[in-house]
Amino acid sequence: MKAQDIRTKSVDELNDQLLQLKKEQFNLRFQKASGQLENTARVRTVRRDIARIKTILGERANAAAAAK
Repeated sequence: MKAQDIRTKSVDELNDQLLQLKKEQFNLRFQKASGQLENTARVRTVRRDIARIKTILGERANAAAAAK
């Protein structure tokens, strides 16, 4: 997922997607611990997508605070 795609989404959509990615990250951790994880690169991409979403949510929060 690209940052440009994330910026076009609303805050509610981003929060929903963040929740979904965190659930996926949780499941990937369990698969890794039990030795069932096949695509190890997915852990990295999910973690980075979570960071991108959190960064953009933070930018929007700072912009809203600065506007007040």
